[in-house]
Amino acid sequence: MTFNRRQFTQAAAALAATGAAPLVFAADTLKIGYVSPQTGPLAPFGEADKWVIEQMKTAFKDGVSVGGKKYAVQIVLKDSQSNPNRAGEVANDLILKDKVALVLTAGTPETANPVSDACELNEVPCISSVVPWQPWFFGRKGDPAKGFNWTYHLFWGLEDVIATFTNGWKTVATNKKVGGLFPNDGDGNAWGDKELGFPKPLAQMGFTLTDPGRFQNGTQDFSAQIAAFKRDNVEIVTGVVIPPDAKTFLTQARQQGFKPKVITLGKALLFPGAIEALGDLGDGLSTEVWWSPSHPFTSSLTQQSAKALAEAYEAGTKKQWTQPIGFAHALFEVAANALSRSKSLKAGDVRDAVAATSINSVVGPVKWGGQGPFKNVSKTPLVLGQWGKGKQRKFELTLVNNEAAKAIPTGGALRLL
Repeated sequence: MTFNRRQFTQAAAALAATGAAPLVFAADTLKIGYVSPQTGPLAPFGEADKWVIEQMKTAFKDGVSVGGKKYAVQIVLKDSQSNPNRAGEVANDLILKDKVALVLTAGTPETANPVSDACELNEVPCISSVVPWQPWFFGRKGDPAKGFNWTYHLFWGLEDVIATFTNGWKTVATNKKVGGLFPNDGDGNAWGDKELGFPKPLAQMGFTLTDPGRFQNGTQDFSAQIAAFKRDNVEIVTGVVIPPDAKTFLTQARQQGFKPKVITLGKALLFPGAIEALGDLGDGLSTEVWWSPSHPFTSSLTQQSAKALAEAYEAGTKKQWTQPIGFAHALFEVAANALSRSKSLKAGDVRDAVAATSINSVVGPVKWGGQGPFKNVSKTPLVLGQWGKGKQRKFELTLVNNEAAKAIPTGGALRLL
């Protein structure tokens, strides 16, 4: 059925007379998929995503030009529910049903790895973050000689978190006896790995590690671990646990009279909400800091400094800033930059543009092929932070050691518990 111009005008007038909506011929739409844990035990990693996506709607309101053609941008957020199987399913939905041009994902190996695998299998470009590169690369059976074809990652590695933790521990007086809490998951198995993880470098630096073995996430009883740490006179506790398990361990340690001098945990202690939930137990705990308002970086997309981005989040949500804000934002920075340089929306062209990225983002420089161990990994800086009672808030995170990333200023020194 074809309209000539006069018939079209008459039809449009008739539609207008009936009060029906006029026909709108939308610009072609480009879809970006985003997968993160919005619910479940890993939900704090995805807490800032909806706010960041709202910010991106403003940033992309005029569309994006790809290969000389303008596209409207639609961002499709999917919840991994903190479940690896679910993460893989929703990634497949984005690829096969939503027909996204590019997938972004963040928030522990349990989300990022299955999403990256789905993209690699379906030959769709993917940018991931918020997983140390070893569990992302080796956890997906990556071959260092070949790397991956479709999946690109930006974050730090275990070598960085080991350096950051030990740099802090060396500044305080302890017996150098360390207890390890390494769960049976992607992070725990990597951190506790005898070759890739903590055991080897700790031994080389003169620390003694007590590793009572893997435990399941959500465990309700840490008596065996606490007994092993007390037996070996452990004064430093480290590991990588989910927030509920940190609370269980710390509560039981206090009940059972185990009082280490330093507790530096990955993952569990990143978020203000998790520290507030610990009450007095939260004071003095230390953790890795991958992004903060003190980071001296600026967004390539919105020109906001790290400080301005954190302040905008706090003003918009009435919540305390949280580390994943910076990396969720940076994923969109990379996406916008790569799409603007891509020859077309063909998967291969978008992938090539991602691989050729070289930008200064709100989390630091991002560049693949030269800024990491493999072509698919771009490393970002890491410092040490410690929680303390705050003036404006219940707890505030102070940067206490920057030996591994001198450009990021500290606000104090590590203190013993």
